Order: sequence, then C-alpha cells, then structure tokens
Amino acid sequence: MRRWIGRLRWLVPAIALGGALALLPLPVYAVGPGSAVEVVPLIRVSGLPEHRPGGRLFLTTISFRRLSALGLVAAWLDPAWSVVPREELFAPGETEREEERRSRSEMDQSKVDAAAVVLSRVAGYPEEHRPGALVERVTPGCPAAGELAPGDVIVEVDGVRVRDRRDASRAIRGAAPQEPIPFVVRSGGELRRFTLTRARCVPGEPPVVGVVLIENLPFAVRIASGAIGGPSAGLAWALGLYDLLTPGDLAGGRAVAVTGTIDLAGEVGGVGGIAEKARAAAEAGADLFVVPRADLAEARAAGVEGPRLVPVSTFDEAVAALEGLGGRA
Repeated sequence: MRRWIGRLRWLVPAIALGGALALLPLPVYAVGPGSAVEVVPLIRVSGLPEHRPGGRLFLTTISFRRLSALGLVAAWLDPAWSVVPREELFAPGETEREEERRSRSEMDQSKVDAAAVVLSRVAGYPEEHRPGALVERVTPGCPAAGELAPGDVIVEVDGVRVRDRRDASRAIRGAAPQEPIPFVVRSGGELRRFTLTRARCVPGEPPVVGVVLIENLPFAVRIASGAIGGPSAGLAWALGLYDLLTPGDLAGGRAVAVTGTIDLAGEVGGVGGIAEKARAAAEAGADLFVVPRADLAEARAAGVEGPRLVPVSTFDEAVAALEGLGGRA
C-alpha cells in the first residue's frame, strides 16, 4: 500500500506537469475562415453623388491563433483549419505587435490605392486633385515609419506650402543633408507637426525619409476598416467604391464576395489563405467569389461548395466580369 501511495505522489505532479506542457504555446498557428464584411456601408465620399446599390459586395478575411500542443491536435482534426509555421504569418524577427502595425499599414495602403484607381476612372484623377501630397506607403525602417502612414496628407514641408506631390518631393530633396525637416501633416482630420531627418535606410539609395507620395484625392474618401488588417481587401474596397459612385448595381442584386490586393495601376495580386476565404464566402451565402487569377487553382483545390469562382487580374477585368454576369442594370 505504501508503495502505491509513493507512486501516486509522483503521478499527480507528473500529470500536472504534462497538462502544463500541453498548454504551452508552440511556434505554429491555426488559420481558418474569418468573416465576410459588406463593404459599401463602410465607405463615405464627400463631394460626389452616391448611388446605394441593391446587391452586396463583401470582403473576406481569415482568422489565426497561436497553438498549444492540445490546440494543435484539435486543429489537425478540423478540416476547416490549417496548421502553418510562424514564418508564414510573420516577417523574420517580427513581434505580434509589429505584425499588427504592419497589417494596419498594409490595410491603409490598400484603401489609398483602391480610391486612386477608382477616382482615376470616375473623377479625372490625378489631373484633378486637392492641394497637398498623399502618402501612399511608408518604407519600414526609415525615418517616416511611425510618424507618417498611408492616407496622411502632407500640407507643408520645411515651411513650403505643398500644392502637389512635386512640391513635397522638391522640398524634401532640397533640405540640407542631416538637417531635421519640419513637416505639417493632416492625419485623421487633425494637423500634426514634427520633424524628420533623411537617412540611408534603403540599400543602394541616397538618404531618404522613406515615403511614396501621390497626388491628393479630389474628394474625401473615408473607409472604415475597423480591426481588419492586411492588403487583401484592396479589390473589394475598389469595387465597393466604384459601385457607390456609379449608377446601377455592380453585384446585380446578388451577394458577391471579393478578395485580392490592388496597386495603383489597377493590377490585382494574390493573397494568402484563399481556401479559408473561400469557406468564409460560402458561410456568408455568397453567390460569386471574385478571386485573383493567380489564386484560382488553389481556390478550386479547396473544394468549397457554394459560390462560383470569378478569376480576375485587374480592376477593370473585375468590373467587366461582374457586368457580364448581370450587374449594373
């Protein structure tokens, strides 16, 4: 009896230790379907008439979480979830907080690029623009990172009032090397003042502040993305904004899910998690799922029943495809 009691004394701590080890986080993540969010209600434009469509356009997201040993087993047993190494979601050496900041910046850039593409089709942009220089993206590791963000408007540089992006670029280049450059920037409806000093932060390039500028938009476009991050909603924002600013209904009365990055040229790029986004589209009851042509094979291989896949390579092709499927009446 004493022998069994002695064994139990060791067994209880061993079970507790095993349980604790099973709950320790591992360097792997579960990736699964996220949500499908209707985009048009999240967009507001000042200065142009809006046309509220009858159909619905959705962006699609993924969700991910870090796994313990127990969570790893559960994720393996669930066909809706994939297990991926940390390197697929994070840049080398990137912390979770840094990933959140990068993801927000990518989302902000996707909104700027989407608006620029659409307004170039419907509002004479960039020839027509308001004063100021619009920040399209910021180079990580450069002086502008942390001070400027996509969507900010530079209104003054080194005491020079900025009428367009050329004014801003000339003022930045004309400042004395290694001298702080005063900036006045409109960000989130407020004016901010700060200084930046050019630095050699891009290999092979002269000292820069690390920002890409485009002409300010001719009208205020506000897109409420909430906590959603990453660049993959760019095409959805563009189609939603285009639908809002043009007569008719691009979705043709249907539910249309959309994913894909977009650049200033209107090119649509591939995204991660296409299988999970296809499941999110199906769960939302989408009739169509507009996907980057580069991701079509993977989307088909996912074998998700429900929405018809519509592959596209450009914004204009996406518009034409939806119009060809009954949209824009």
